[in-house]
Amino acid sequence: MKKLMLGNEAVARGAYEAGVTVATAYPGTPSTEITENIARYDEIYAEWSPNEKVAMEVAYGAAVAGARSIVSMKHVGLNVAADPLFSAAYAGVNGGMVIVVADDPAMHSSQNEQDSRYYAVSAHVPMLEPSDSEEAKEFVKEAFVLSEKYDTPVFLRTTTRLAHSQSFVELCDRADVSVKKYEKDITKYTLMPSTAKIRHIAVEKRENELKLDIENSPLNFIREGDKKIGVVTSGVVYQYVREALPDASVFKLGCVYPLPVEKIRKFAESIGKLIVVEELEPVIENALKANGIPCEGKKYFGVQGELSVGRIKTALSGESFSDKNNVVNVPVRPPVMCAGCPHRGVFYVLKKLGCRVISDIGCYTLGAQSPLSAVDTVLCMGASLGMAQGFEHALGRENTKNVVAVIGDSTFIHSGITGLIDAVYNKTALTLVILDNSTTGMTGHQEHPATGKTIKGEDTYALNLEDAVKASGVNFVETVDAYDMKAVEKAIKEACSYDGVSVVIAKRPCALKIRLAEKPYEIRDCKKCGKCLKIGCPAIQKNPDGSACIRHELCVGCGVCRDMCAFGAIVKE
Repeated sequence: MKKLMLGNEAVARGAYEAGVTVATAYPGTPSTEITENIARYDEIYAEWSPNEKVAMEVAYGAAVAGARSIVSMKHVGLNVAADPLFSAAYAGVNGGMVIVVADDPAMHSSQNEQDSRYYAVSAHVPMLEPSDSEEAKEFVKEAFVLSEKYDTPVFLRTTTRLAHSQSFVELCDRADVSVKKYEKDITKYTLMPSTAKIRHIAVEKRENELKLDIENSPLNFIREGDKKIGVVTSGVVYQYVREALPDASVFKLGCVYPLPVEKIRKFAESIGKLIVVEELEPVIENALKANGIPCEGKKYFGVQGELSVGRIKTALSGESFSDKNNVVNVPVRPPVMCAGCPHRGVFYVLKKLGCRVISDIGCYTLGAQSPLSAVDTVLCMGASLGMAQGFEHALGRENTKNVVAVIGDSTFIHSGITGLIDAVYNKTALTLVILDNSTTGMTGHQEHPATGKTIKGEDTYALNLEDAVKASGVNFVETVDAYDMKAVEKAIKEACSYDGVSVVIAKRPCALKIRLAEKPYEIRDCKKCGKCLKIGCPAIQKNPDGSACIRHELCVGCGVCRDMCAFGAIVKE
């Protein structure tokens, strides 16, 4: 039976069919739906881990114990998981282990365009890259075969377009894979200098053996065509090449590390000109040149953004072609905080107080955009606390009383709590605002350790953030209603004047997850002062005559705009 599946859904199906026992992840677009779909299979234990490092360690522990495991994350999440990754590559596995990493060319929902193929090269871990949903499913199964055959974790790399595109997948039965027997072996699993030196030799040996195997692997194949130009490509870009250059000879890579160098060399000798078509960095191009295979690539495409049919066709055929020829022009819709978002009033207050806001990664990053324009910096998950400390150490407390770190509840658990502990330990005076909307909002409302639910919807212990903050050594902790701007302003003023680490928890559930049972507001006898427009709520609009109105279909009845109106013009419908 065939079924139309997203690439992420197909990866989950591949894990099921491969007989996976344990699946872990921290949500991050474009990888989130993988583990969400895996959680639907009762045969697989699945979890949202506090962060990618923990997810990697849990999956690796399961593999050492003898079970097949899979861990999924986005490209920047792999940075967090890099510590256990490199050591796991040395120690090897028992049961198979697959690491799914989803890159985000063009940065649709990320802060950089990091190319995860470099991790495969650096860690000496093989990497497969599917080009459609059917391959996504089958490559997962093949990755487990390679993992167990060569005693190594194996990468499966996807990109946004593959993760979120659909194609047909042939559904197969689940393999009956038993958990292998675990045997204690300190020379293999206990990494310290004496054993790691032995394991490094083992890594080199297995990689040389794997290179020979990959030369003849069906994961890589040649599509014969015109011999004037030959193209080497992989992943979803292969689909673009097929459409842009239907007559060209194409060497399609299923394994992007290690490369089948000798097979590509023979292919290059059979055609006139070799072009490498790859997104982001010239990983394949540089590897071929290093092996004495003449080729070109990045001179046509550069290292930024996504490739497309039009971009490839224009660069290589000389034809003027646009992917937008058949696209209807639509108004630009920049991302904004939702109507009723509990973060909006907090950012308004922070801007009103003239605070320098060191923000973290999440939907609250939108506080940087007009009209709120409250955020100064954004770096990475958990960085707000460390950066705020850096400001204090560089400029002194007297000059940084208006510096406020802002972080979400899920991100605080992910990697913020260590920064808080560091601030207390090193006697740093800083103010932290935790925006607690009781979910992992940016990636689609996933559970986390403070929500009281597992990925499968089961009740569990809910971490109390206020208790966790106090346990970290913080004496000034105040929890306020994020919709109560007067209370928020009072708490932030007191926190900023406190001589030490102070934490304000602005608590309200995400407006999309728990819609208020409130009637919408309306504006009567508007004075046209425009103050209500300054919070940037999409439910509030400006009329041609300068007055404001509220769209009832968007208003959730949070009341933040009502509290801003000095004339009492905003009332219940």
